[in-house]
Amino acid sequence: MKIERVISIILMLLEKKRISAQQLADTFEVSLRTIYRDLETIDRAGIPIHSIPGVGGGYEIMPKYKLDKQVFSAADITAILTGLTSVSTMIHENERASALAKVKHFIPDQQARAIELKTNQLVIDLQPWLGSRTIQPYLEIIKQALKVSQQIAFEYVNLKGQEATRIIEPYQLVVKNSSWYLCGYCLEKQDFRLFKLTRMTNLSIQSDSFTPREFPAPQLEFTQDLANLQIEIKLRIHHSLMERMLDYCAYEEFLPDGATHYLVNFPFIENDYYYNQLLSFGSKCECLGPEYIRQGLKQRIRELTSLYENDEVD
Repeated sequence: MKIERVISIILMLLEKKRISAQQLADTFEVSLRTIYRDLETIDRAGIPIHSIPGVGGGYEIMPKYKLDKQVFSAADITAILTGLTSVSTMIHENERASALAKVKHFIPDQQARAIELKTNQLVIDLQPWLGSRTIQPYLEIIKQALKVSQQIAFEYVNLKGQEATRIIEPYQLVVKNSSWYLCGYCLEKQDFRLFKLTRMTNLSIQSDSFTPREFPAPQLEFTQDLANLQIEIKLRIHHSLMERMLDYCAYEEFLPDGATHYLVNFPFIENDYYYNQLLSFGSKCECLGPEYIRQGLKQRIRELTSLYENDEVD
């Protein structure tokens, strides 16, 4: 695309003192006429291009208009590079490599090593250890739909296990707690909704395009709502569960109970998700109270036991 080529030419002129039109034409695989038009576009945009005739001549940005590489601090460039290297699931590899190369043009030689070390100090990997293989291709489909403002359709399973076909206008991709969501305008509900990508199947771009609506930012912060619902329950856990429990409780909250167990107050919300979370700890975790939570666990254990008491399997 022309705009990408023009930006690349500007970066090349910033990096090199002078470059010939033929070199630019060879680099971008376009005609000299195209390069001359691009240089004229840059000049009209307020960046004066200076032509030097003769042997060793070429085009350059007039020295007094050169962009000082110090416009970005080492901390600025480190933050940009860290962000770019951490979004591999969202940005196509070619796009990411191109963006990285352009940003690196602004790194002063004397700071290159220090910036590289700082960038490598933080790694953000949004890929789950195990997950749906459809996420990456679905991200590419949604990105394409976002780019051209076209509707998408998919089969969706909601929290209650109900299946439905949804047609939406896509507006924003969101990653929250390592899970990908799509915010879009649902034509059936006539409202904006948040859809989890792992609950989608048969995703496709529709032929219908749309004019973007005024888009309200989705609500992604529920800390206060969850805090109002949470209660503390007392658990007795085997020491082997310590690592998993540290995702929910601070280390200082674990009180030794004998040689192999701990007592800990666990943040709990009375719903199936949290009951199933406790049951996933198996026999190495016992709920000591409140009593009604303990009874809720016992009821679920009885239902699970009855499921396997029947030896006849169809």
